Amino acid sequence: MIPPQEASVRRREIEDKLKQEEETLSFIRDSLEKSDQLTKNMVSILSSFESRLMKLENSIIPVHKQTENLQRLQENVEKTLSCLDHVISYYHVASDTEKIIREGPTGRLEEYLGCMAKIQKAVEYFQDNNPDSPELNRVKFLFERGKESLESEFRSLMTRHSKVVSPVLVLDLISGDDDMEAQEDVALEHLSESVLHDVIRISRWLVEYGRNQDFMNVYYQIRSSQLDRSIKGLKEHFRKSSSSSGVPYSPAIPNKRKDTPTKKPVKRPGRDDMLDMEIDAYIHCVSAFVKLAQSEYQLLTDIIPEHHQKKTFDSLIQDALDGLMMEGENIVSVARKAIIRHDYSAVLTVFPILRHLKQTKPEFDQVLQGTAASTKNKLPGLITSMETTGAKALEDFADNIKNDPDKEYNMPKDGTVHELTSNAILFLQQLLDFQETAGAMLASQETSSSATSYNSEFNKRLLSTYICKVLGNLQLNLLSKSKVYEDPALRAIFLHNNYNYILKSLEKSELIHLVAVTQKTAERLYRDHIEQQIQTYQRSWLKVTDYISEKNLPVFQPGVKLRDKERQMIKERFKGFNDGLEELCKIQKAWAIPDTEQRDKIRQAQKHIVKENYGAFLHRYASIPFTKNPEKYIKYRVEQVEDMIERLFDTSA
Repeated sequence: MIPPQEASVRRREIEDKLKQEEETLSFIRDSLEKSDQLTKNMVSILSSFESRLMKLENSIIPVHKQTENLQRLQENVEKTLSCLDHVISYYHVASDTEKIIREGPTGRLEEYLGCMAKIQKAVEYFQDNNPDSPELNRVKFLFERGKESLESEFRSLMTRHSKVVSPVLVLDLISGDDDMEAQEDVALEHLSESVLHDVIRISRWLVEYGRNQDFMNVYYQIRSSQLDRSIKGLKEHFRKSSSSSGVPYSPAIPNKRKDTPTKKPVKRPGRDDMLDMEIDAYIHCVSAFVKLAQSEYQLLTDIIPEHHQKKTFDSLIQDALDGLMMEGENIVSVARKAIIRHDYSAVLTVFPILRHLKQTKPEFDQVLQGTAASTKNKLPGLITSMETTGAKALEDFADNIKNDPDKEYNMPKDGTVHELTSNAILFLQQLLDFQETAGAMLASQETSSSATSYNSEFNKRLLSTYICKVLGNLQLNLLSKSKVYEDPALRAIFLHNNYNYILKSLEKSELIHLVAVTQKTAERLYRDHIEQQIQTYQRSWLKVTDYISEKNLPVFQPGVKLRDKERQMIKERFKGFNDGLEELCKIQKAWAIPDTEQRDKIRQAQKHIVKENYGAFLHRYASIPFTKNPEKYIKYRVEQVEDMIERLFDTSA
């Protein structure tokens, strides 16, 4: 059981807590009542606000709609006024622009093009909206007149400012290939920047708005004339410079694909300085065409629309290109006529030109890229023509060397080098300067399967074979010609001189190396031929030395008196030797051996032979009393005989 005292305390605590809870509950009730009252008041206020808002909205919306309508009406009025102003402006275009159009675009191109733009828009407006309006005809007339003025201005600008490129500038442009810095300095300015700007603006307007392509014809005609005149001016420059000073200003043409050089260039037989000038002028003109055409194309790309550029360029270069090709064909024609006359020096003009054309062909092809096939084929056609003519000349020359007639009156009386030999060697020496060109000429005529793909080595072998053929033909002809000489010794001297001349010329000009490509033993064979002719010549002295040889001579005992028969034999031997010596020396003194080394060699060999034989003979019989008049038979001492031989082959002695 809980003690009474504790129970009393417990009850009081519960009662206090209950009282507190009741007070809290009473507070909550009061708060709820106040909240309800506030809610009712708020609802009342909101209801009142909603009612007023609805009244306001019903009043504002009609006003807003009226304002929108008013704004729309104002905008429509403004647009209408603007359209009216725009339309009215078209009716003023003619009067506003007529003065400027009449005066032309010179000096105020941008302003003029601005007027043309206004006129064009007026034309479009009237065509769309009032095609029967008299204003349409007026602005159309102004537009056509303005277009004609622009075309005229284009022609005028191109005519006035297109200048011929000076020869000196062209030569600098050509020589600039070897020096990139120089190339930058020699950039051509055909038109000034301001003129170029105006020309480009006009051309673009004529294409876009003028629907006109006639200006492209004007362009190519004017530029074509300048290009042609520039090249002709260069040619004339060479002529004038050559006639006045003999040395035209001509920088060396870059030769990136040089043919094998020789030790020393040889003067072409039959060629003169004027012909050399013509060749140099033509070669420079070819290079000038490439450079100037490249420059023309660069200018053209700025002015002519892209899809018309190739065709316009094709037309632009025709006159200059045709002139070069015609001149080249004239050179070929002259060479052909010369070949018919067996004048092969003229064909040498083809070699340097052909070499240059082939070296320049890659640049030509690049410049002519995109032109018509007929234009592209002009240079290859000329090259083929030159190669065919050159190859024919080479073959005809070889045949002519073989078949050159044996004209007795044309043979050298002294047995020296024949004109045919010197001409043949001179011609072959020229081929050294143009080995690749000459080899390619011969290769171009090959039809065998081995020649389907030409290369430098193949061409070199062909040229070597050709040279060996010419030398072989020359040798056969010389053998035939030598038969004109009745004296076998003179025949031998003639062949010796010619063979020696050929060998020395081959060695001096390095032709021997080219011959050796297909004929390794050529040098040795020529030396054998030369030695053989020397031996043949030496046999001519047998009729002299046979008199003093020991054969058939009796042996004389010292102190034994000679019989009459023996004395007579000795006399005959001395007389035969003396007469033979005098006759040979008289005849052979008029013969010639131009080569000093060979002349001395032959003299020394002959002196040695005669000295041995005559010295021994003289030693044996000079002291024998075979005659009362020894001076009649012993006419010459050994030294005198040597001196007589020393004067052989010397017409000046």
